Parts: sequence; C-alpha cells; structure tokens
Amino acid sequence: MSTPLELGYRMPAEWEPHEATWVSWPHPDGISFPGHYQRVIPTFVRMVEILSESEVVRINVSHSQQEQTVRSLLKEADLKHVEFFHIPTNEPWCRDHGPIFVTRNIEPRLAAVDFGYNAWGWKYPPFDLDDAVPGHIATQLKLPLFDCSEFVLEGGSIDVNGMGALLTTKSCLLNPNRNPTCSQQQIEDRLKQYLGIREILWLGEGIEGDDTDGHVDDITRFVSGDTVVTAVEEDENDPNYEPLQSNLELLYGSELNGKEQLNILRLPMPAPLYRNGQRLPATYANFFIGNEIVLMPAFADTHDAWALSVLKEAFPTRKVVPLDCRELIWGLGAFHCLTQQQPSV
Repeated sequence: MSTPLELGYRMPAEWEPHEATWVSWPHPDGISFPGHYQRVIPTFVRMVEILSESEVVRINVSHSQQEQTVRSLLKEADLKHVEFFHIPTNEPWCRDHGPIFVTRNIEPRLAAVDFGYNAWGWKYPPFDLDDAVPGHIATQLKLPLFDCSEFVLEGGSIDVNGMGALLTTKSCLLNPNRNPTCSQQQIEDRLKQYLGIREILWLGEGIEGDDTDGHVDDITRFVSGDTVVTAVEEDENDPNYEPLQSNLELLYGSELNGKEQLNILRLPMPAPLYRNGQRLPATYANFFIGNEIVLMPAFADTHDAWALSVLKEAFPTRKVVPLDCRELIWGLGAFHCLTQQQPSV
C-alpha cells in the first residue's frame, strides 16, 4: 500500500483551519482522575463550550446513556456545533489515541492515519478500546485509513509546522517501550512517510511528572512556520532547569531547511504542583489552538500572566483563553492532550 507521502498527503499545522476538534469524554470508573472525576468535569464542559463557539466539537462517548449525560452538562455550549459519536474509549486522552489527519489538494482530500497505541509503554492497561479509535473514526467519517498500527506513536509526542518540519523528543520516541526494534533512522523514515515530513528536530527530555516519557507538547510547540514557544525554568534548583536549558540550546542550534534559524519565544514554567506527594506535569505549553481561540492551561500562579502575554504575542489574531487546570492536571495532562484537530479541506 502506498504511504501518505507517496500520495501527496501531509499533516497540517494545528493553526490551519479545522473542520472539527475531537474529544473523548472521560468515565467515572477510568484511571485518569482517581477520586477526582466530578472535580474535572467542569473543566471538560468549559473546554467544549469555548471551542463550540467557533468550530464543531466531536465527542466520543460509549453509548446513548453517556451521550445524554454529557448533553445535560453542556448547558452553555452551542449544541449545533457539538456532535456525538458512539465510539467507546478507555481514557480521555484523544491526542494520543485518536487518528492523525492528513490532507492533500486532490480527492480524497482528507485521510486518517492509524498508529499503534500502547498507553505510553504499557503503563495503563487495558487500552484496547483506545487503540481502536482511529479505525472507528475513519469508518464513521468514510475516510481512507492508512494502517501504521504496528508502529507506536502518540499525537502528543510530535508537533509540526505544516511545512515539512516536526518536533519530537528522544526520551519518548527512542524509548524501548514504544518501538524497541526500530533505529532512530527507521523512526524518522516512518514519520516522513506517514506524516509528509521532510525534517525532524530532536529535543532531549521532557518535564518532571510527565508519565509519557517526555511528550514534546509539554515543552515546545510550533506557533508558526518558523517560530516555536519553548518552556524554560528559571529556578536552577528545579529538576526541570537542566533539561529545559538543554532543549533551548538544541533549538538555538536547529535550522529549518538546513539554513533558516528558528524564532524562539520563551514560555515560563508555573511553580511546582504536587498532589499526594507526586510532582504533576504542570506546563503552559500544553495549549490547544482552535479556529479562533487558544485554550491555555492556567494554575492560579504568578506566572499565568506572563504565559498569557507570550501566547498573545504568538497568536495575535486569536483570543487566548486561560482556564484553571489545577484539577485537570491530576490526570497528568491538559487541553492539548485531550483534543485532536480534524483539518478543513
């Protein structure tokens, strides 16, 4: 079977127009929010309400009863822009278990890629329902589906500029709990063939408390074709200081197309958050870019205003909306982890 690259497909940047944003609704008996399910639901509701103002939100639910429950919660959402799909999931992290959509300029313009999913290296079984999500979505949307399920890749482990460049981390993609038989070159080849990528910018490690082994969407994100925002820790005694400084140096040494320097905007880190003695991966980098808004994680922290100003500079034509994530981050993720954009064609 031909690959997406061979057929002219590419993964668009997140800021390119969306037809919809996908969300997988959590379950009370899930493992993501132990003892805190009811406390995170208001954040899910607000996320959908804000997104539905400017684009369709497509929500995966397990059955009609869950659909009715979610509908009853979305009192302020524009329900004309909310669609429900009866696609069961184990957990709500749609960025990682959902399909990655690719586009091209001839019909069929939109297709989906089904990468393998193993719950970040077999950390949280069962994950069979999550692993099946891309196939179900492609079937219900009647989209071509590229099967790359023998290769494990989570959407949060990569970030693209839509112009052929991809950001990722060695700590995640080269971890033997993902694709132990693949070399770095083989991983690069797979990314290029299935996402329409020309070049890969490798960073080092992620942040403390991140159970994904260092997803790039917690540290560094493209905000335009030649600009990134990257998290920087100011406290030299914080465990995040050295790895984030190292990543910053790697970015300063990187070039696009072998000649163009990256523009780099520094994003602060919030003060450390702990729960039950566990360091949580609180970061402002896990924002989601909607059609007209940017959802920014906030933590009732003195750095919130600084992060907001950086993202306003990065997205001058969008409204940056900070939402309190102090409860949500107990699940070890925020808005980017929970969403997956479906591009317009």
